[in-house]
Amino acid sequence: MKKITLKNGDKLTLLGMGTWFIGDNAHYRQEEIAALRYGIEHGINLIDTAEMYGNGRAERLIGEAIAPYDRNSLYLISKVLPNNANKRKMEQACNNSLKALNTDYLDMYLYHWRGTTPLAETVECLEALKNKGKIKAWGVSNFDLEDMQELLALPNGNQCQLNEVLFHLGSRGIEYALKPYQDKLAIPTVAYCPLAQAGSLQRNLLRHPEVTTIAEELNCTPYQLLLLFVLAQPNMIAIPKAGQVRHMKENIACLDMQLTQQQLARLNNAFPSPTHRIHLDIV
Repeated sequence: MKKITLKNGDKLTLLGMGTWFIGDNAHYRQEEIAALRYGIEHGINLIDTAEMYGNGRAERLIGEAIAPYDRNSLYLISKVLPNNANKRKMEQACNNSLKALNTDYLDMYLYHWRGTTPLAETVECLEALKNKGKIKAWGVSNFDLEDMQELLALPNGNQCQLNEVLFHLGSRGIEYALKPYQDKLAIPTVAYCPLAQAGSLQRNLLRHPEVTTIAEELNCTPYQLLLLFVLAQPNMIAIPKAGQVRHMKENIACLDMQLTQQQLARLNNAFPSPTHRIHLDIV
């Protein structure tokens, strides 16, 4: 499976597993665990979660799902909430995530979005956790261009390994300024909601004539086509959620498909890249 290399040398699969809303309904728990295990057993090493997801329920479900596997073969990402991203609360928040995930360390810890704590203090806390071995690396989420510029100007700000933001075929605002800036600095983008799962963000993508036509050409679903578009972007990782084994299979099947340059051009024509700065979409 193709991988992307971070500045610190970590290698992440281009396709990861998102876990927003996973663990919220006990009725689906075993199926969600089975889906995660199917992904692991078919080469996906990256699992993305957060303390916010179900107030820890997602992390606890992941902890159960990964129990049979070699921890060193997995890449676990979790996120700290803004109100915990300070000297008083961050280490305890990290400890809570580690306990829920039943692991001794996180491969990556992300600052979920900016709050009122001075950014320099948050960076200091992240570096302290790294020095203690509780996290191996850190990054950010929902940071726009000015946020990244401010971060990288701070002491140790250049230790930021990635930025996780919303991106899909119908929400391409980061392409104008944020992503080019990160690409120049070798900071990958992790795309959440790559299938436009969040309500109005779909913008009728699944029924768009170009989407349905190209999906038919590739003998795939419109959802798979949306994922293929994200996987075709350079320096980007996609983390779709799949709470069912059949959906995980569909996501993994995308790794054996590829958009032609002509098909990609048709999608770009139907959903063009922005020609001006657009405020960062956040879900």
